[in-house]
Amino acid sequence: MENFEVCDRDIPKSLLERYLASDAIAVDTETMGLNPLRDRLCLVQLCDTKGYSSAVRIERGQSSAPNLQQLLEIPSILKIFHFARFDLATLSHHLDIDVTPVFCTKIASKLARTYSPRHGLKELVKEIAGIDLDKTAQSSDWGNVHDLSDEQLAYAANDVRYLHELSKRLTLMLQREGRWYLAEECFQCLPTFIHLDLLQYQNIFEH
Repeated sequence: MENFEVCDRDIPKSLLERYLASDAIAVDTETMGLNPLRDRLCLVQLCDTKGYSSAVRIERGQSSAPNLQQLLEIPSILKIFHFARFDLATLSHHLDIDVTPVFCTKIASKLARTYSPRHGLKELVKEIAGIDLDKTAQSSDWGNVHDLSDEQLAYAANDVRYLHELSKRLTLMLQREGRWYLAEECFQCLPTFIHLDLLQYQNIFEH
């Protein structure tokens, strides 16, 4: 794939410098399941504003990635996720990375696109970018990180490739509808929800 690089355990210094020159980085993770306390982190995908993307293969039992941590924790670069709540919990639990600042396209979509009940990445990319994403590799075995198929790597790259455009379009919609302040407040609340998730609290705001 063009403008796509696969790294082991961490991003190299050269790639770190490239990403540090961007004002926003799109980020995603692939795991063995949806429970960060049980299911291990396998892959971290990144994409800058110029469309250069990479996938970092995380080894079983790995607990740190210093260059990745530096990038994801630097406050001058916006990190864009789709369903940030899960990815942030995963990165915190497995690599001790506290990502900041954050934009979540799923939260933004739910606040802006109240005309639709569908807020998945596939639906957003179809509506906003006019591209039909192939999601067949979504539920596959990501654990064999050194033998991922071309289909899996293409899927991983596409999951971050369109997040920059989505964040820009959704921001404009939120500002137009007078809801941008709500999105900012929601993004700022994410660390609290993540701490609660990792402590396995559920529904504490319910009656």
